[in-house]
Amino acid sequence: MLTLTKKLRREQESRDDQSGGGGSSSDKQGEGHPHQFESNNNDVTAQQRGPPKRVSVRDRLLVKEVQELNSALPSSCELKFDDPDKLHDFHLTITPDEGYWRNGQFLFHVHVTEEYNFAPPIVKCLTRLWHPNINEEGSVCLSLLRQSSIDEMGWAPTRRLKDVVWGLNSLFTDLLNFDDPLNLEASEMYQKDAHAFQQRVTEYIQKYSKKQSSSSSSSRR
Repeated sequence: MLTLTKKLRREQESRDDQSGGGGSSSDKQGEGHPHQFESNNNDVTAQQRGPPKRVSVRDRLLVKEVQELNSALPSSCELKFDDPDKLHDFHLTITPDEGYWRNGQFLFHVHVTEEYNFAPPIVKCLTRLWHPNINEEGSVCLSLLRQSSIDEMGWAPTRRLKDVVWGLNSLFTDLLNFDDPLNLEASEMYQKDAHAFQQRVTEYIQKYSKKQSSSSSSSRR
């Protein structure tokens, strides 16, 4: 096997032969400077590894924001990080204790992009449910998740991860909005017959989300 040290030595011998210095001088040079080859070898290894990876602005922000969020998490919410080193990717389980969706458990996937905090997190509901602001494919209609919003309630760099979690939690209570629906059919059903709407909500809870594990996303099929 041709090691880097041997390769360097042969190249030096070749240059010495061409200059008329003979092979013996290269041997003496190699013997006289053993640390030179070791240093070169270390330099090449360092180049192969490349420069150390810099921590992104997003990750520096999330270290602080996740700590802040954990200390003020609503009692109806639970966070789960599949990889504790990846704070930008996690699951949120919401178990409403009041309202139409009481007794259901709803799993959301939250991904914070590299553009954070100039861009909002990407959120998808993994649990199928009947809701005017969350469609059956899992898309979520929440003003603060919009890059721009006509009501001036969209995303801004001043917002934090806790705002997202509290906003999602409030979709089941205070921020429930039948006048700006994503699921138009659910909104129209409520306007025509609130009792029928409640029955459909309960059916979906019993079929897709009652007492489900927060680590499972199999409810969306």
